[in-house]
Amino acid sequence: MAATPDIAGTVAALRAGGVVAYPTEAVWGLGCDPFDRAAVERLLAIKQRPVDKGLILAAATPAQLVGLADWDALPPGRRDAVLASWPGPNTWIVPATARVPRWITGGHEGVALRVSAHPVVAALCDAFGPVTSTSANLAGEPPARSRAELDPRLVELLDAVCGGETGALASPTRIRDARDGSVLRP
Repeated sequence: MAATPDIAGTVAALRAGGVVAYPTEAVWGLGCDPFDRAAVERLLAIKQRPVDKGLILAAATPAQLVGLADWDALPPGRRDAVLASWPGPNTWIVPATARVPRWITGGHEGVALRVSAHPVVAALCDAFGPVTSTSANLAGEPPARSRAELDPRLVELLDAVCGGETGALASPTRIRDARDGSVLRP
């Protein structure tokens, strides 16, 4: 039986600086408010992930990413190519503006962005705004593809678990460089 997403409760947890789990296009993700440094540091500690790797930001619409991506730094036509791929399971590394915190970009000049078509991600972002998106697993462990596969050690550290079913993708979303379309993660 699919779990009903508790969007309101999850948004309340995010607003309180919490770390949450939610289903994405392929695997379960961990999210928090990307502009709350303490929340991001807690997410990274829970996941045991170094800050220099950076984090993906998921959104419900491209409008939620205004001011985060430096679209003018892209070659002609590349912005249109990125926007034409959304909403959908496409993550793009786009030159970041100064508004994007270093705890999101990590050791990179770009920011990883995705406008998701997954109903739970879209509803969560519609209600809250962009959230971080990284696989819901401890470092080195396989990502959870279902709610039942979420590691209990991880779940006990979270403030909310929202939703039930992941999308139909067999592997996490492809990551591409917005400057030239090259694939960075297949």
